[in-house]
Amino acid sequence: MALEVREWGATEYVDALTRMRALRSERSAGHIPDTLILTEHAPVITVGVGGADPAKLPADLPVVPVERGGMATYHGPGQLVGYAIVDLDLRGRDVRRFVHDLEEVVARAVGTLGVPAVRVPGKRGVWVEGTRKIASVGIAVEGWVTFHGFALNVDVHLEEFARFEPCGLPGNVMTSVTRELGRPVSVTELHAPVRAAWESVFGAPYARAVDPPAALVAAVSP
Repeated sequence: MALEVREWGATEYVDALTRMRALRSERSAGHIPDTLILTEHAPVITVGVGGADPAKLPADLPVVPVERGGMATYHGPGQLVGYAIVDLDLRGRDVRRFVHDLEEVVARAVGTLGVPAVRVPGKRGVWVEGTRKIASVGIAVEGWVTFHGFALNVDVHLEEFARFEPCGLPGNVMTSVTRELGRPVSVTELHAPVRAAWESVFGAPYARAVDPPAALVAAVSP
Protein backbone atom coordinates (compact mmCIF):
# COMPACT_ATOMS: atom_id res chain seq x y z
CA MET A 1 0.00 0.00 0.00
CA ALA A 2 1.13 3.56 -0.69
CA LEU A 3 1.97 5.99 2.08
CA GLU A 4 -0.82 8.26 3.26
CA VAL A 5 -0.98 11.70 4.90
CA ARG A 6 -4.04 12.91 6.80
CA GLU A 7 -4.34 16.60 7.65
CA TRP A 8 -6.66 17.10 10.63
CA GLY A 9 -6.25 20.83 11.18
CA ALA A 10 -6.66 22.06 14.77
CA THR A 11 -7.74 19.39 17.26
CA GLU A 12 -8.24 18.89 20.98
CA TYR A 13 -5.49 16.60 22.18
CA VAL A 14 -7.67 13.93 23.80
CA ASP A 15 -9.87 13.68 20.69
CA ALA A 16 -6.80 13.32 18.47
CA LEU A 17 -5.35 10.70 20.82
CA THR A 18 -8.49 8.58 20.53
CA ARG A 19 -8.51 8.84 16.74
CA MET A 20 -4.78 8.07 16.53
CA ARG A 21 -5.14 4.94 18.64
CA ALA A 22 -8.01 3.78 16.42
CA LEU A 23 -5.86 4.25 13.32
CA ARG A 24 -3.07 2.24 14.95
CA SER A 25 -5.55 -0.63 15.27
CA GLU A 26 -6.61 -0.19 11.65
CA ARG A 27 -2.97 -0.31 10.52
CA SER A 28 -2.38 -3.43 12.60
CA ALA A 29 -5.33 -5.07 10.84
CA GLY A 30 -3.98 -4.03 7.43
CA HIS A 31 -6.94 -1.78 6.65
CA ILE A 32 -4.84 1.36 6.03
CA PRO A 33 -1.29 2.01 4.80
CA ASP A 34 1.52 3.60 6.79
CA THR A 35 0.01 6.96 7.66
CA LEU A 36 1.25 10.34 8.85
CA ILE A 37 -1.27 12.55 10.64
CA LEU A 38 -0.62 16.30 10.70
CA THR A 39 -2.42 18.36 13.30
CA GLU A 40 -2.15 21.31 15.69
CA HIS A 41 -3.39 21.18 19.27
CA ALA A 42 -5.01 23.50 21.75
CA PRO A 43 -2.63 24.16 24.69
CA VAL A 44 -1.89 21.00 26.67
CA ILE A 45 0.91 19.27 28.59
CA THR A 46 1.43 15.59 27.83
CA VAL A 47 3.46 13.29 30.05
CA GLY A 48 5.07 10.12 28.72
CA VAL A 49 6.13 6.99 30.55
CA GLY A 50 9.18 8.81 31.92
CA GLY A 51 6.83 10.76 34.16
CA ALA A 52 7.05 14.26 35.62
CA ASP A 53 6.54 15.96 38.97
CA PRO A 54 2.99 17.39 38.86
CA ALA A 55 4.04 20.21 41.20
CA LYS A 56 6.48 21.46 38.56
CA LEU A 57 3.94 21.59 35.72
CA PRO A 58 1.83 24.66 34.85
CA ALA A 59 -1.34 24.52 36.94
CA ASP A 60 -3.47 26.31 34.34
CA LEU A 61 -2.98 23.79 31.52
CA PRO A 62 -4.57 20.35 31.14
CA VAL A 63 -2.16 17.48 31.73
CA VAL A 64 -2.64 14.20 29.86
CA PRO A 65 -0.62 11.04 30.67
CA VAL A 66 0.17 9.02 27.53
CA GLU A 67 1.97 5.82 26.54
CA ARG A 68 4.75 7.38 24.46
CA GLY A 69 8.32 7.39 25.68
CA GLY A 70 9.74 10.40 27.47
CA MET A 71 8.66 12.94 30.03
CA ALA A 72 6.54 16.10 29.85
CA THR A 73 6.20 18.36 26.83
CA TYR A 74 3.95 21.14 25.62
CA HIS A 75 1.66 21.23 22.60
CA GLY A 76 -0.11 24.35 21.44
CA PRO A 77 -1.01 26.60 18.51
CA GLY A 78 1.88 27.22 16.16
CA GLN A 79 3.30 23.73 16.63
CA LEU A 80 3.00 21.10 13.88
CA VAL A 81 2.39 17.68 15.43
CA GLY A 82 2.96 14.60 13.29
CA TYR A 83 1.67 11.19 14.34
CA ALA A 84 3.30 8.34 12.43
CA ILE A 85 1.30 5.12 12.18
CA VAL A 86 3.83 2.70 10.70
CA ASP A 87 3.97 -1.10 10.59
CA LEU A 88 7.51 -1.97 11.63
CA ASP A 89 6.87 -5.66 11.06
CA LEU A 90 7.27 -4.82 7.36
CA ARG A 91 10.34 -2.66 8.03
CA GLY A 92 12.61 -5.02 9.90
CA ARG A 93 11.20 -4.28 13.37
CA ASP A 94 13.95 -1.69 13.64
CA VAL A 95 12.75 0.81 16.24
CA ARG A 96 15.99 2.78 16.38
CA ARG A 97 16.04 3.30 12.64
CA PHE A 98 12.38 4.33 12.65
CA VAL A 99 13.04 7.05 15.24
CA HIS A 100 16.11 8.26 13.36
CA ASP A 101 14.12 8.41 10.13
CA LEU A 102 11.29 10.30 11.81
CA GLU A 103 13.83 12.86 12.98
CA GLU A 104 15.22 12.97 9.44
CA VAL A 105 11.76 13.81 8.07
CA VAL A 106 11.63 16.89 10.30
CA ALA A 107 15.22 17.93 9.57
CA ARG A 108 14.68 17.71 5.81
CA ALA A 109 11.40 19.61 6.00
CA VAL A 110 12.74 22.60 7.91
CA GLY A 111 15.91 22.48 5.84
CA THR A 112 13.90 23.40 2.75
CA LEU A 113 13.06 26.71 4.49
CA GLY A 114 16.68 27.38 5.35
CA VAL A 115 16.86 26.06 8.92
CA PRO A 116 19.97 23.85 9.28
CA ALA A 117 18.44 21.30 11.65
CA VAL A 118 20.06 17.95 12.30
CA ARG A 119 19.93 14.84 14.42
CA VAL A 120 22.48 14.89 17.25
CA PRO A 121 23.96 11.59 18.51
CA GLY A 122 22.89 10.99 22.08
CA LYS A 123 20.12 13.59 21.95
CA ARG A 124 16.56 12.71 21.01
CA GLY A 125 14.71 15.13 18.73
CA VAL A 126 15.87 17.58 16.07
CA TRP A 127 18.36 20.33 16.85
CA VAL A 128 19.83 23.52 15.40
CA GLU A 129 23.59 23.83 15.88
CA GLY A 130 23.34 21.02 18.42
CA THR A 131 22.13 23.38 21.16
CA ARG A 132 18.63 24.55 20.24
CA LYS A 133 15.83 22.00 20.08
CA ILE A 134 13.33 22.66 17.31
CA ALA A 135 11.36 19.40 17.48
CA SER A 136 10.67 16.67 20.04
CA VAL A 137 10.15 13.03 19.15
CA GLY A 138 8.39 10.46 21.30
CA ILE A 139 6.74 7.26 20.13
CA ALA A 140 5.00 4.15 21.34
CA VAL A 141 4.94 0.75 19.63
CA GLU A 142 2.20 -1.84 20.03
CA GLY A 143 2.20 -5.06 18.03
CA TRP A 144 5.07 -3.55 16.03
CA VAL A 145 2.85 -0.69 14.85
CA THR A 146 4.02 2.78 15.89
CA PHE A 147 1.97 5.72 17.08
CA HIS A 148 2.61 9.19 18.54
CA GLY A 149 5.49 10.92 16.72
CA PHE A 150 7.01 14.42 16.52
CA ALA A 151 6.17 17.96 17.64
CA LEU A 152 7.79 20.64 15.46
CA ASN A 153 7.90 24.18 16.84
CA VAL A 154 6.94 26.40 13.93
CA ASP A 155 5.52 29.61 15.41
CA VAL A 156 4.61 28.38 18.89
CA HIS A 157 4.83 30.54 22.02
CA LEU A 158 8.22 29.41 23.32
CA GLU A 159 7.50 31.09 26.66
CA GLU A 160 5.26 28.12 27.49
CA PHE A 161 8.29 25.81 27.59
CA ALA A 162 10.02 28.09 30.09
CA ARG A 163 7.30 27.32 32.63
CA PHE A 164 8.55 23.76 33.23
CA GLU A 165 11.31 21.39 32.07
CA PRO A 166 10.28 20.01 28.68
CA CYS A 167 11.68 16.52 28.20
CA GLY A 168 13.68 17.14 31.38
CA LEU A 169 15.57 20.03 29.75
CA PRO A 170 15.75 23.75 30.56
CA GLY A 171 12.88 25.49 28.81
CA ASN A 172 15.16 28.00 27.10
CA VAL A 173 16.72 25.23 25.00
CA MET A 174 13.62 25.21 22.77
CA THR A 175 13.54 27.15 19.51
CA SER A 176 11.18 27.47 16.55
CA VAL A 177 11.26 27.92 12.80
CA THR A 178 10.06 31.50 13.23
CA ARG A 179 12.82 32.31 15.70
CA GLU A 180 15.52 30.75 13.54
CA LEU A 181 14.41 32.52 10.35
CA GLY A 182 13.50 35.81 11.97
CA ARG A 183 10.14 35.96 10.22
CA PRO A 184 6.65 34.60 10.88
CA VAL A 185 6.13 31.10 9.52
CA SER A 186 2.74 29.39 9.54
CA VAL A 187 2.14 25.74 10.38
CA THR A 188 0.55 25.20 6.96
CA GLU A 189 3.76 26.41 5.30
CA LEU A 190 5.43 23.26 6.66
CA HIS A 191 2.79 20.82 5.44
CA ALA A 192 4.16 20.40 1.92
CA PRO A 193 7.83 20.05 3.01
CA VAL A 194 6.86 17.50 5.67
CA ARG A 195 4.76 15.52 3.19
CA ALA A 196 7.63 15.45 0.70
CA ALA A 197 10.15 14.37 3.35
CA TRP A 198 7.76 11.69 4.65
CA GLU A 199 7.44 10.22 1.17
CA SER A 200 11.18 10.43 0.54
CA VAL A 201 12.29 8.85 3.82
CA PHE A 202 9.55 6.24 4.27
CA GLY A 203 8.78 5.43 0.65
CA ALA A 204 10.58 2.09 0.67
CA PRO A 205 10.51 -0.79 3.21
CA TYR A 206 13.56 -1.53 5.31
CA ALA A 207 15.56 -4.71 5.06
CA ARG A 208 14.60 -7.06 7.89
CA ALA A 209 16.84 -6.63 10.92
CA VAL A 210 17.44 -8.37 14.22
CA ASP A 211 14.73 -7.54 16.76
CA PRO A 212 15.78 -4.70 19.08
CA PRO A 213 15.65 -5.17 22.84
CA ALA A 214 12.09 -5.18 24.13
CA ALA A 215 12.83 -2.15 26.31
CA LEU A 216 13.13 0.02 23.22
CA VAL A 217 9.47 -0.44 22.43
CA ALA A 218 8.35 1.77 25.32
CA ALA A 219 11.43 3.87 25.94
CA VAL A 220 11.78 6.19 22.96
CA SER A 221 11.53 9.65 24.38
CA PRO A 222 11.03 13.27 23.22
